[in-house]
Parts: sequence; C-alpha cells; structure tokens
Amino acid sequence: MTTDTTTPVVSNFIRSAIDADLDSGKHQRTITRFPPEPNGYLHVGHAKSICLNFGIKEDYKARGLASECNLRFDDTNPERESVEYAQSIQDDVHWLGFEWDGNVRWASDYFEQLYLYAEELIGKGLAYVCELNADDMREYRGDFGKPGKNSPFRDRTVEENLALFRAMRAGEFEDGSRTLRLKIDMASPNLNMRDPVIYRIRRVHHIRTGDAWCIYPMYDYTHCISDALEGITHSLCTLEFADHRPLYDWVLDNISIGCHPQQIEFSRLELLYALTSKRKLNQLVTDGKVSGWDDPRMPTVSGMRRRGYSPAGIRLFAERCGVSKSENVIDYSVLEGAVRETLEAEVPRVMAVLDPIKVTLSNFEAGVTSSRSAPFHPHHPEFGERDVPIAATIYLDREDFAEVPPPGWQRLTPGGEVRLRYSYVMKCDEVIKDATGKVVELKCSLDPATLGQNPVGRKVKGVIHWVSAEHSVQAEVRLYERLFTVERPDAVRGEDGQYIDFVQFLNPESFKTVMGYVEAAVTGAAPETRYQFERLGYFVTDRKDHVPGSKLVFNRTVGLKDSWVK
Repeated sequence: MTTDTTTPVVSNFIRSAIDADLDSGKHQRTITRFPPEPNGYLHVGHAKSICLNFGIKEDYKARGLASECNLRFDDTNPERESVEYAQSIQDDVHWLGFEWDGNVRWASDYFEQLYLYAEELIGKGLAYVCELNADDMREYRGDFGKPGKNSPFRDRTVEENLALFRAMRAGEFEDGSRTLRLKIDMASPNLNMRDPVIYRIRRVHHIRTGDAWCIYPMYDYTHCISDALEGITHSLCTLEFADHRPLYDWVLDNISIGCHPQQIEFSRLELLYALTSKRKLNQLVTDGKVSGWDDPRMPTVSGMRRRGYSPAGIRLFAERCGVSKSENVIDYSVLEGAVRETLEAEVPRVMAVLDPIKVTLSNFEAGVTSSRSAPFHPHHPEFGERDVPIAATIYLDREDFAEVPPPGWQRLTPGGEVRLRYSYVMKCDEVIKDATGKVVELKCSLDPATLGQNPVGRKVKGVIHWVSAEHSVQAEVRLYERLFTVERPDAVRGEDGQYIDFVQFLNPESFKTVMGYVEAAVTGAAPETRYQFERLGYFVTDRKDHVPGSKLVFNRTVGLKDSWVK
C-alpha cells in the first residue's frame, strides 16, 4: 500500500513502450483515447486514466510531436446511458484541465461500419448466428476447468448466417432470441475466446441514434475497431482487460482494417476508505445514502470538485499513484496530501470561528482601540491585504478555551493570556456559565500596548484566531469526513465467509453542518472560491448553494494536517 505523499513518478513502463515505438519508427506520434461509458459519473480511478492518456498527449507534444488524445463514449448499452452522464464526463475532463482533439467521438458514430465488419466476418466463416438462450450459452461455454462445447448452430452456412443477421437488424426476431458470435475456439483456456457474442438484439431507445437500431454490438468487438478507425497508437486500459487482449487482436487481425493499435494494461486504482465502482456508487445515490453523484463525500470527480479539491491537486495525486502492473492500493491520505499541498500556495487565508464563544472586551474603546490589516497569504504579497477590525464583542472557537488546561496548553485559560491573531494580547478575567454549567461568555481585557508589539516583561506563547461579532458574517459550514469507516468497505467478509454489504460501513460522522462566523472579506466570494481558514483547514464556497452576499455556504475540503494518522 502506498502512503508516500512526496515523490512523483516521472516515468513508467507505458512511457518506455511508447518511447521504444517512437525510436524504432513504428510510430511518428502518439494518439491515445479516453473511452468512458456514459452510464454514471466519473470517479477518482477515471481521473487517473484521464491524467495518463491526456498527460501522454501533453508530454509528447511538449517534445515537438503532433500527439493527440480523443474522447470517445462507449455508448453500446443504451438502457444504462444518458445525456446527463455524457455531459458530466465532458465537464470533468475540461475541469481537470484537459482538451480532447477534434469533436467528441461516440461508438455509435461507427455503428454502420461495425455492422459491415460483422458481415465481413460472417462472409469469412468466422461468425455465426446463435439461438442458444443465456442459460444454455453459459452451460455450453464451460469454465476454467472444463472446455466448452460447440453451439448446435455453429456450422450454419455463410448464406444462412448473413440472412439471419440481416433479419436481426431488420427487427424480425424478439429481443434475446438470437446473437451473433465469433467462431474462434470453444476449448480455449481463455474464456473470452470461446465464441464470444459480438451482437445482441435489444430494442432500447438510444441517446444518439434513437430507434434506428435494434441490434447493438458488444464492448470487446466495438472497442478495438473504434480504436483502429481513429488511428489510436496505444490503447491503454486497466488490468482486468488483459485477458481480453487476445480477442482485441483477433478481431483486428481478421477484418480488412488498416490499423492495429497496441493494447497496454496498467493496474486499476484502489483508494482506501472509498469505492471505485460506478455500480456501487450509483447504489449510494439511488438509495439516498448520499445527496447525489456530486456529494462532497463521493470519490467522483464532481464530488471532489464540490468538496474543493483542485484540478492541480488531483493531477498531482494521479502522478504520485504512478503507473504499473502491480497492485495500486493508495491510502486516502495520499489524495488529501496532494490536495493540501497544492492549496497551500494557491489560496488566500482568512479567519473563521466554527464553534463560537462570545467574548466581551471590557476595556475596548471605540475610536481608540485600533485594528490592523493582514496579508491574505504570508508568502504571496500579490494576493493583497484585508482589514481585520476589532470590536467590543468578538468570537473565539470553543476549543481554544479550557477551564482546566491539559499539560502543554498554550491557549486561553481563566486568568491566562493569549495573542489574538493580527491584534492585541488578551487576558481572560471572568468566565460566565449558564444554568447547566456550560461556558457561554468570557469577560476579557486587552493590553493596549501590544498591538504589533510584544508585551513588556512577560512572554505570551499562544496565538488564536478570532472574528469581530460586529464585522464578521455568518456562514453555513459543512464539515465532511471520509464516507466509510473501514479501508475496503466492499471487501469485508462475515463469519460465514460472505461479503458484508458495504453500506454497513458508512461513517455516521461523515457529514455535519455548523453555523459559524467568517471574516467579512469573504462576503462577495463567488461559488468555488477556496480559502484557508487559519488553524482550521481548507474550505470552499459551495458551487450550488452558496450565494455571494446572501447565503454563504462553505464546504470543508481538507484539514491542515492528516487527522487519520494511525
């Protein structure tokens, strides 16, 4: 498991293979593609693939090669696909900072060509129409320990198969009653080569072709031909497709197409304390366990965006994950660390109080007690400054006061002093409680000689953040934690050896809302404006619910340090 958060990977076996092809003259440029199915929102694993495929384009273009990367939707399962999903994927790619070449491509762009290649395979005696139902086909297929057996329809003549396939297209048969299968080898040790289905009958309205087709090609058949038609040089996919590569090559070797891309597999990303399965993420959405695909706790690109993760942070994370064939299990802290690192230098800083205690300053004098300005970032003067006004009433965070302080405490105590950030040294003179014993107010006094100066004759160690009750603005602050309480929520087995439903491991503390106070400098901030709340963490104005100057809503992106260290 990777926990390193500092060392980026600058090369990998895929880059080495590409370099070898370029050096040998096999290719003069690179053309990669990102081929999502529009059946859900993209997650962090897809983000890694996006960064890999589009990153190859960017890197080799920087070397002077005319490299390209296509965006192509695999829209061959129409009952599960939608325009919403397709648009969200395009938005995600753009948000991550990438641009595809040419128009968005779709597998459905090639439906007619795919059909004609299927007829070519039939004409060569390499494909046949089969009438086995799904159960019988599974039985005939065999398994890893038992070879399959030929379909009773395998030896039909070319003429019969062409007539039946054309009748399938014409809508003359019921859904599921017939398929078109490749004639390869039912005894192959690779189950994918045991006469795989390449077309099935399915009367479903398609998001692009409407009702023009009632037969749809299968992924393994569609994908390799689409790659070849687009002139892809290197077709990159995750390791679960390694056993599909012989079929990828077989199809291209047996049709009259002038391009044969090279499929290369790399390990799939597994992010601990998260799920990287669209089906399971869809279950969370459908069952109402989260507010939607863009819930800030979701590992979707849209969820991470709403959480406040930056494109630079996600790209740095993808780089640190690396590309290899070995298991790619990454701790969530690596993602948070990459985000934290990029935000540190990118975002302005302000003060906020999320669990306020009222503080009355007994010696505050209007017009006499002064305020100071403060930089938005200590290392970036170009960010500018803002006023940090003080008033007779201020708010402190409750956790910065302790009646009985623990050892090493350097914050406020009864009779103790602290420095108010960018302001005076303050002493706690009196503690006021309600009937239940809860502290509801502190009576404090300022040392008027300490604005921008150290106190004379004593040392004050603690510095705490605060806001003026008069000048701050109230905001809804949404505090997010990891969605699951265990590392692999979908891989936990019970005593009976069966997998436990991953929903059982949802973190009940993954989301809560508080009303806090923030410096007035944030009042006009647009949605998706990021800040560091000093001493608290990184926050972002919510891209949906935040209304500048009216309803202020902040999402906690990540803390200033890893709070999950074991």
